[in-house]
Amino acid sequence: MPPHALKRSTLLTLCACVLVAQSMVAAINLLIPQLGSSSLHPSSAEVLWTVDAYVIVFAGLLVPAGAVGDRYGRKGALLAGLALFAAGAATSALAASPAALIAGRGVSGAGAALITPATLSILVHLAGPERRAQALASWTLALGLGGMAGNLGGGLVGQYLSWRALFGAMVPLSALLALAVLVSTPRTARAPGGRPDPVGTLLLTAGLVAVLFGVIEGPGHGWTSPDILLAFTAGALLIALFTGHALRSPAPLFDPRVFRSPRLRATTLGMATGFFGLFALFFVNSQYLQEVKGYGPALTGVAIVPLIVGMALVPKLAARWSAHPRPVIGTGLTLIGVGLLAASTAGPGTPYPLYACWLLVISAGTGLSMPALTLGVVAALPQRQAGLGSGLGTSAREIGAALGVAVAGTVLAGHGGLGTGMGPALRTVGAVVLAATVVVVAGLRDPAPGAERDMPTGPVPEETGAGPVR
Repeated sequence: MPPHALKRSTLLTLCACVLVAQSMVAAINLLIPQLGSSSLHPSSAEVLWTVDAYVIVFAGLLVPAGAVGDRYGRKGALLAGLALFAAGAATSALAASPAALIAGRGVSGAGAALITPATLSILVHLAGPERRAQALASWTLALGLGGMAGNLGGGLVGQYLSWRALFGAMVPLSALLALAVLVSTPRTARAPGGRPDPVGTLLLTAGLVAVLFGVIEGPGHGWTSPDILLAFTAGALLIALFTGHALRSPAPLFDPRVFRSPRLRATTLGMATGFFGLFALFFVNSQYLQEVKGYGPALTGVAIVPLIVGMALVPKLAARWSAHPRPVIGTGLTLIGVGLLAASTAGPGTPYPLYACWLLVISAGTGLSMPALTLGVVAALPQRQAGLGSGLGTSAREIGAALGVAVAGTVLAGHGGLGTGMGPALRTVGAVVLAATVVVVAGLRDPAPGAERDMPTGPVPEETGAGPVR
């Protein structure tokens, strides 16, 4: 199949896969009260691990999962991911103990780590240069809609059904998606001559998991507690060991020198920045609507729908401006920061239509910036490493999301709760987004001719047979 032959059925199937995988990041949040009072009788720590296990495993495995798809087959990685996702969901739905529920969430997270980079990598290979920006805009829209679908679905399940129904529904849904992938999605060329790098994979995965554990658990344990300091120290040491190993290995998982590229550094930071702001909002928003405005779980899920509007409409416009990433990304991230500052003024008497307008500003900024950032990360690496590029970009998103929740939660706790802490939390996050935007835009300056192409992007050609995708 020629690289430009991207069919609509294939695009819809791949977007549906990533939407479902992303939805399970957010869906569980609105089920926390029901889980806490369920027959499993989980402790507060076990409830938090039920939420966090998916995110930690998902984000920790994204980079190696993307590289695995490049080396051994992207369609196979996608189907394996759907199988793992379904197995984890079934384990969670049938869980007789908190430990089984947490384990199921972790298995589903591993499946999502295979699904997400594989879908984007397949799109990059099937869409020709003239359709790539539009295809990536659709994929980014699906990623954003996944968060919205998770909030809405989790709210509806929390209001009307058992939490087990959410996980049970994922099993037949995953089977349908796998069937659609088998029918609609062709195989793509693998990175020729790829060899496994088990040592690098283990070091990088363990390092990312340790860092994510520290970020997610920091607000609860205290940032200076021994457990958190140990997690950050272990994470930094493991990532340093991975870097040293990759620089010496003839066939590393990926070459860390790719980050010499200012454009790659800027786009990965931009990804993290956008999701830092967006997930901080998600964290505060659900509490604000339920505890301050008095909305039920289902109405809370519906009330966040304005965030869908900009994500659904703006990416189509952003795709037309893909040749001008610097103003598009700068404007989009600025809108996110300004929207957060506006939302920080919300209180008990704020009319919902006004609050919804601020959500629309944040939504428009997300829809404007994310397709260009996604394309920027993928374009900074050769096409044969599209899965790795997707893994790097999505890992940046998830780490940014975890940091956003951690920062917002820490500021809320420092101000005594939501009533007095929501404003300072969103102002802090908004200010960080705007400051980071300046750094991102500066890094997007046009490189010298040929500079990006000359950056090392993986193992040397003699070892891998790397060359044009066939």
